[in-house]
Amino acid sequence: MTTVVTVGVLALQGAFYEHIILLKKATSQLQEEKIRHWDILEVRTAEELQRCNALIIPGGESTTVSLVASRSNLLEPLRDFVKTHRRPTWGTCAGLILLAESANRIKKGGQELIGGLDVRVNRNYFGRQTESFEADLNLPFLSARSCPENDVPFKGVFIRAPVVEKILPPVTGEQKEEANRDETVVAPGKDDGAEGQGSWPVEIMATLPGRSKRLIEQLEVSGLNEEIGDIIAVRQRNVFGTSFHPELTPDARIHVWWLRQVLESMATTAISDDL
Repeated sequence: MTTVVTVGVLALQGAFYEHIILLKKATSQLQEEKIRHWDILEVRTAEELQRCNALIIPGGESTTVSLVASRSNLLEPLRDFVKTHRRPTWGTCAGLILLAESANRIKKGGQELIGGLDVRVNRNYFGRQTESFEADLNLPFLSARSCPENDVPFKGVFIRAPVVEKILPPVTGEQKEEANRDETVVAPGKDDGAEGQGSWPVEIMATLPGRSKRLIEQLEVSGLNEEIGDIIAVRQRNVFGTSFHPELTPDARIHVWWLRQVLESMATTAISDDL
């Protein structure tokens, strides 16, 4: 396995610096446990992306990030990174939108997606900037670790946040049924030898209860499951997405957890390469 693990943060727009601060805090904790050496890299070019073992796509404005990435000839390298090479990737808020295979409330041609998560996201689901809020979140994937502080709720920051509106069936290539929906864009498929998601389902990692029922009753929003609640964190194979902004808190627990997932993914890949 690589001696130094390079974690990139896409630095085209948005809260990339805040992610870097928490990554440094998280890697410092892991180094105290003698777990690897880490290099944190701001990513703006395809060459910088190639150096990375893992990547974070931060919160910000997804349309702007998509446009800048396209003009920088970075969209296809990002798709290769996520969907062909299967490198660990985490998207927060706008990053979740970009990593979705389908996103609604977007005009056709208004934005391009990277893809990697077989989900449909609803942009700005929780409302405008003035309707931003914070909520104490119960995150089972943190509680699963034997650390007392992980039982403390995580302060979730939601700013014009998306939500996972629907879990889609895993497919190889484009989500064609989604492409027929109004005001919906889909990520292009990667059929150039990439292994499809196949039997890798989307895991619901966290939900926010209560709000779905209100939206169904008051705003007549369809397609939501009020018993599950609003899906605010998902994982599918190498891709992780959160609706909220962990980087806008001083709490590095999710970053520590995700870096451990990166190490596990790299170890699995190394074993597969040796077979």
